[in-house]
Amino acid sequence: MTYKEAVEKIDSLLVFGSKPGLERVGELIKRIGSPDKKLRFVHTAGTNGKGSTCVLIANTLKCAGYKTGLFISPYVLEFRERFQINGEMIPEEKLCEIVEKLFPIVEDMKAEGKIITEFEFVFAIAMYWYAEERCDVVVLETGLGGRFDATNIIDTPLVSVITSISLDHTAILGDTYEKIAFEKCGIIKPDGITVAYGDQKDGVLEVIKKTADERNNKLYIADKEVEVKRSGLDGSEFVIDGILLKIRFIGKHQVKNALTAYRAVKALKERGLEISESAVKEGFATAFFPARLEILKKEPVVMLDGSHNPDGVKALANALKENMAGIKKIGIVGMLADKDVKTALGEIAGLFDEVITVEPNNPRKMSAEALADIIREYGVKASSENNYAAAYKKALELAGSDKAIIVFGSLYLSGDMRKIINKL
Repeated sequence: MTYKEAVEKIDSLLVFGSKPGLERVGELIKRIGSPDKKLRFVHTAGTNGKGSTCVLIANTLKCAGYKTGLFISPYVLEFRERFQINGEMIPEEKLCEIVEKLFPIVEDMKAEGKIITEFEFVFAIAMYWYAEERCDVVVLETGLGGRFDATNIIDTPLVSVITSISLDHTAILGDTYEKIAFEKCGIIKPDGITVAYGDQKDGVLEVIKKTADERNNKLYIADKEVEVKRSGLDGSEFVIDGILLKIRFIGKHQVKNALTAYRAVKALKERGLEISESAVKEGFATAFFPARLEILKKEPVVMLDGSHNPDGVKALANALKENMAGIKKIGIVGMLADKDVKTALGEIAGLFDEVITVEPNNPRKMSAEALADIIREYGVKASSENNYAAAYKKALELAGSDKAIIVFGSLYLSGDMRKIINKL
């Protein structure tokens, strides 16, 4: 089996299951030998900030000398990015080997009327590989929600982490902050430790506190005052507990994500893991995550961000106001039709001179012209392009040497645009 064939096998599975529940994925994991039982986890759920928080925790554990798995969703650079150990993606040949071994089990289950989804199989691959490689800790990001997410078959993790919660996937998770928080809090298991992002919407912390109390969890809210020393396009420096930390991620919201990650690291130390102050400093300073307010070029400035819902776009807007005030901007935007597009785009109204719309590489995409129509409603000049390279070349022409180019709207857009920008 070639790498291309392996990915095609995975892609052939349903994106979503026909009914909610963990029974099918639970049975799949048992049939492959229950690899999850051989692993320890940091389990993370939330609407925004999951990826950045997970990367900071995983990189710190690596710097502390632990063999650390990282499972993220979705990917930006390439499919293998979902599965990492100590910052290295799974080798192509290893992915092929595992798919070849596990896919017949999926087919057997299908013959029994038990349909395994794409994400469930991806999760099974990850568990199998991390167990085979004898990872010390796996930092595990949920895919969608928490309560019925495939990753939630694991037992009580070392630490459960709840990041920023906002309205997204409302048709599946609920249409209020409290309902979504309830779903995310499904990852809080009995007798554990939970760390929660502090700056939550009204009602969210109450749900987290209630769930943690009901499940006998020690709860830490990451709301400690942080002294920010410096913040700019190269990241931020700030002081927590008298320790000067640096991150490469841009924006005040990333400092809050870093505080959440820091509190999770302290909880891991409480669990008995040895993590020195120098490991925390190195882990935070060297952590990298593509398409999170990532600066790809400096002349002109080209920024790539995977923001895809109102709160994510608001964080992008705030970062632009904080760090790029007075600089004219050209936007390249692509979004999925099932997002709250109008509200999200309202967050950036007035920040751009002109916007070029494109279509993410996803069946749920919004048409470029429909997206342009919404942007025009906010009084912003907009045009559509059906080709990423053409959109970027047009943006370069419009930007000249004195305007910045900001690409955002969907992680499904980010990977392909990143390649094009780095080539041209």
